[in-house]
Amino acid sequence: MKKLLLGDEAIAQGAIDAGLSGVYAYPGTPSTEITEYIQMSPTAKERGIHSRWSTNEKTAMEAALGMSYMGKRALVCMKHVGLNVCADPFVNSAMTGTNGGLVVLVADDPSMHSSQDEQDSRFYGKFAMIPTLEPSNQQEAYDMMAFAYDYSERIHLPILMRVTTRMAHSRAVVNIADEARPQNELNYDAKASDWVLLPAFARKRNAHVCAQQVELEENSVNSQFNKRYTGGGGHRLGIIASGIAYNYVMECFPDGCPYPVLKISQYPLPKKLICQMKADCEQLLIAEEGQPFIEDIVRGVFNADDSAIHGRLDGTLPRTGELSPDALRKAMGMEVVPSYAACEDVVPRPPALCKGCGHRDVYEALNKVLAEYSNARVFGDIGCYTLGFLPPYKAIHSCVDMGASITMAKGAADAGQWPSMAIIGDSTFTHSGMTGLLDAINENANITVIISDNLTTAMTGGQDSAGTNKFEAICRGLGMDEEHLHVVVPLPKNMEEITQILRNEINYKGVSVIIPRRECMQTLQRHLKQKRAQEAKS
Repeated sequence: MKKLLLGDEAIAQGAIDAGLSGVYAYPGTPSTEITEYIQMSPTAKERGIHSRWSTNEKTAMEAALGMSYMGKRALVCMKHVGLNVCADPFVNSAMTGTNGGLVVLVADDPSMHSSQDEQDSRFYGKFAMIPTLEPSNQQEAYDMMAFAYDYSERIHLPILMRVTTRMAHSRAVVNIADEARPQNELNYDAKASDWVLLPAFARKRNAHVCAQQVELEENSVNSQFNKRYTGGGGHRLGIIASGIAYNYVMECFPDGCPYPVLKISQYPLPKKLICQMKADCEQLLIAEEGQPFIEDIVRGVFNADDSAIHGRLDGTLPRTGELSPDALRKAMGMEVVPSYAACEDVVPRPPALCKGCGHRDVYEALNKVLAEYSNARVFGDIGCYTLGFLPPYKAIHSCVDMGASITMAKGAADAGQWPSMAIIGDSTFTHSGMTGLLDAINENANITVIISDNLTTAMTGGQDSAGTNKFEAICRGLGMDEEHLHVVVPLPKNMEEITQILRNEINYKGVSVIIPRRECMQTLQRHLKQKRAQEAKS
C-alpha cells in the first residue's frame, strides 16, 4: 500500500505497524505531528495505543521507559530542546537497559525556525552510548521504525532516532505494510535488578554498556542504512553524507554522482568505513545537517589539522543554519542555480499575536501599570506570549527556556530588583513552572506571577493543556496565599479591574499570582465550527 506522508507521519505509521503500544510526548515543532497522527489513526484507536499528551518531556520519557520495562513497545517524541528536559531519564535509560523496544524520536531544528538554538541531538546519543538512527528520506524513516524496535529488543538499549525540520515537514510517497505487527505481550522475564540504579548495580551495567560499544559500531559498519561507495569511481573527492544531507547530495547530480559517496544513517560512527574512504580518496567532503558532529570525529580520527577534510568546520559549508543543495553545489565548485529574488514591493511582516488574543489585553494592562514604576523587569517564557517582546508591546525582558520565567523573576528579586514580574503560559506552567513557584512561595519572594491561561497549548496548534481548570488548585496546593491569588478575564471592559489588581499585588511584599483566563481565538473558532456542525447534523 502507498501513502503520501510527511516525514513525521511516516515515523508514526512505522511505529504503529511495528507493534507500538504507546506514544508519549509533549508538543514541540517539528515533532508534534507524530503524536497527532497516532491520535487520529483508526488503527491506533482499534489497537488501544496510548496517545495522550504528557505534561513535559521528562514525564513522557519516564512513562515510555515504564512501558518498555513491561515488555511493550513505546515511542517518546520531542523537539531537540525537549531532550534537555528529559536528559536525566534518557541518559539513565542506557544504564538500566530496556525490555520492550523503546525509540526516542527527537526532531532537531537547524536554522531555528521555531526554536532557541540549533542543538544537534546526535551528541546526546554518543554521550548516552546508545545507537542513533538518522533517516535520509520518508521511506527510510518508515522502515527504520520496525528495525529500531527489533534492534532495541535485541541489544536491550533504547534507540535514538534523529530527524530535522525538512525531513519532518516534507512529503513523499511511502510504501507501507498491509497490516500492523501484533503488540508485544506483557513480559516479566527481564532482569529487573538492572532497573535499580543503586551504585552496585549501576557499576555492572556501566561496564556492560561500555563493552557493548564495539558491537554497536560493528553493527553500524554492516548496517543496511549505511551505504558504502555509491556514486562514481573517481577518487579525487569522496563524500560522506548523513541523513537528509545524502538526499541533497543526490539532488546535485540527477544523472548520478561522479564521486564515491558514503551514506551514514546509523551510529556509532562506522570508523572502519570512513578510514577506507580516507585511504581511497584525496579529499573528503562531509555533508551533514546540524552541527559538524561527523566532521569533528573524523578530524580526531585522522589529524585535527588535516587540510584534506572539508565541511562546516573549515568554512567549505556554512557553519550555521540548514544545509541545502545550493550550499553543496558551491562547495563542490558547481554552478549554483539562481534562486528567486525577493519582491521589493512586499513589506516584511513579523509574527504577531492574533487579533482578539487574550495575551494582548494582558500586555496592555501590564504596560499601563509598569509605566508607573522605574526599571520594572518582566521575565518571559516559551509560548505565543513571547511575541509580547515585539512591537507594539515590548513588554518582556527575557525568554530562555520552558518554565524559566518564575525562577528568573525570583532570582532577580533576590538581587533586589523591584518590581520583578514573571509571565508564563498555562501549559508551560505545568510543564516546568510549578517547581519555580514552589521555590518562590517557600521564600515568600517579592514577585508577581502572571499565568496567562488560554485553555490550550496554543503555540503548537491547540493541543490539550495538562493543567486546564486546575491552576488555582495547583497554586493553593503549592501553598499560595488565597488573598493574593486572583483570576481575571482579559477583556478591554475589565481593564480597570485588572490594572488595579496588578498595582495592589506589585506593592505587596511577597508572592502574588494573577491568572488571566480567556480561550485562545484559534481553538475558540475551531470549537464553534465543531458545535455548528453538530447542530446542523441534529
